[in-house]
Amino acid sequence: MESNTKDRELLITRTLNAPIDLVWEVWTKPEHIVQWWGPNGFTNTITNMDMKPGGEWNLVMHGPDGTDYINKSTFKEVIPYKKISYEHFNPHFIATIDFEAQGEKTSLTWHMLFDSAEQFEAIVKAHNAAEGLKQNIEKLNVYLTNLKNQI
Repeated sequence: MESNTKDRELLITRTLNAPIDLVWEVWTKPEHIVQWWGPNGFTNTITNMDMKPGGEWNLVMHGPDGTDYINKSTFKEVIPYKKISYEHFNPHFIATIDFEAQGEKTSLTWHMLFDSAEQFEAIVKAHNAAEGLKQNIEKLNVYLTNLKNQI
């Protein structure tokens, strides 16, 4: 079936060089996610990350220019080693991250669905969200590689 949401979604798929248990851990533990979340140059402060349906996730992304970006989300679905879905507010979108074990690697599919094509265009253009998402996944992959090398 052809999706009618192509004009308002960001979708990226990557194969990460780490087993699914490690990928899941760095996605679900604040002490890990704070290390890799966001585009290049960003750092994070997480005040709450209640990883369960209905749980809140509050973080501040600190931009390289000193700007703070307050992020508030609510987890909608958490299926261990399979899926994380959350609703992000201001701007509003639904993010769904699917995980699939591939031996010692993990396939990750990250999907962000915005309310309208206009909102999608405004966000993607204003914040270069497509490039930011790519950088975010690359930072995740580097973080995973470094963790694996410490084990």
